[in-house]
Amino acid sequence: MDSDALFSLGAPAAAPSAPAGSVGVDDFASVGQDAPLPVRMRPASIDELVGQEHLLAPGAPLRQLVGGGAALSVILWGPPGSGKTTIAHLVARATDRRFVAMSALTAGVKDVRAVIETARRQRRSGGPQTVLFIDEVHRFSKTQQDSLLAAVEDRTVTLLAATTENPYFSVISPLLSRCVLLTLQPLDDDAVRALLRRAVTDPRGLAGTLTLATDAEDHLVRLAGGDVRKALTALEAAAASATALGVDRIDLATTEQAVDVAAVRYDRDGDAHYDVTSAFIKSMRGSDVDAALHWLARMLVAGEDARFVARRMVIFASEDVGMADPSALSVATAAAHAVEYVGLPEAQLNLAQAVIHLATAPKSNSATTALGAAMADVRAGRGGAVPRGLRDAHYAGARGLGHGTGYRYPHDDQRGVVTQQYAPDDLVGTDYYRPSGHGAERSVAARLPLLRRIVRGLSAPATRPDGPVPVVNGRQPSGTGHAGGADEDGGDAAGEVRQ
Repeated sequence: MDSDALFSLGAPAAAPSAPAGSVGVDDFASVGQDAPLPVRMRPASIDELVGQEHLLAPGAPLRQLVGGGAALSVILWGPPGSGKTTIAHLVARATDRRFVAMSALTAGVKDVRAVIETARRQRRSGGPQTVLFIDEVHRFSKTQQDSLLAAVEDRTVTLLAATTENPYFSVISPLLSRCVLLTLQPLDDDAVRALLRRAVTDPRGLAGTLTLATDAEDHLVRLAGGDVRKALTALEAAAASATALGVDRIDLATTEQAVDVAAVRYDRDGDAHYDVTSAFIKSMRGSDVDAALHWLARMLVAGEDARFVARRMVIFASEDVGMADPSALSVATAAAHAVEYVGLPEAQLNLAQAVIHLATAPKSNSATTALGAAMADVRAGRGGAVPRGLRDAHYAGARGLGHGTGYRYPHDDQRGVVTQQYAPDDLVGTDYYRPSGHGAERSVAARLPLLRRIVRGLSAPATRPDGPVPVVNGRQPSGTGHAGGADEDGGDAAGEVRQ
């Protein structure tokens, strides 16, 4: 079990020996005065639960579970400090069923099967039903979760599992379908504040021996971030400091001194990892530079791999900024290189600079949509053979096959663009790239229609050797020839240069 004494378990008389990694109990041993404040303040009944009102309606599955009114197997999904272990504690105390607590961190398939076998024997002999509580169930492998299926199906055990991870990803579908999923929400500030005040006055807590200043209370609520265990632990530390100073009031200075650093809620392998990353990307996409910097700081303070952050920024530079600011990709790539070359903590500055650039840059997802549309056509079977003029003509026999025949070398034209079929037959005239009017892409949007008209031969302006030369590719060429001595199909000794 967890090392913070969340369960203070007493072994029942003549109870079957429990396997490694689990503890079988008929009730809980009394909580001592030296137990951590979060343990002492654990609700004694379901009516003392705070912050999960959506699960506490009369007849709701949670009330049925705690009251023993139905043998429901339940998965509790919620962030740390939202009450999952408290609910398990209430189930263990409020029913006459045998309660077995098991940690997924230490238990294996053998341990699970031993609990199930003991529960089966007791059931056959008319003994009490077994409630099996598995904390951190997402850490169980697929094989370990599979070992629970039959016992949950025939109700040999009533499963009560707790997880901080999204069960749709971390729990196998057959097990999830056999359980009721209850989602616990992070406690809001009012709920955390109410529990802090209860802890100050309740005999199980500080029993009114100290008072808590309003600004100190605000600091604890802010520090908790919805995790009541964190709030109560911080309160206990502040109370100890106040007692040591010989004062009867916990003020802000004492609280800040007792708890000087807020632990950031961020699990690099959990939901918060993906949620914060998503918020980071969406803030840059939405051009909110300040929010983007907050999420960057959140990841860096929590110890996220800076290379992961840099990779996401390189992707973002093309996915969401793209041609609206082509320099964004260079900036993001340079930041990624700085992370490798300089390292943390100094590379944090490079990441911040890149985030500012990406968030404030004009946005275009034209590259993303263009590639997506092209790949959709390929997957749908559209396409066909490579046009004969574009095929490789640089190997023996290629000329005899007609490869390269009719290829026109664009640099031989004054405009640098010629009428020529580049797409497969059934995709001629298909437009994938649709430039936005944002940033640098405005000039591309203005130039692209002319390029397409010339390439596709749609009323393309005639080339006049003695007349003005239209600017197409951002320059006005000085002549019609090119270096290298091209042959008929535009090939030369450089081979692949013109392919």
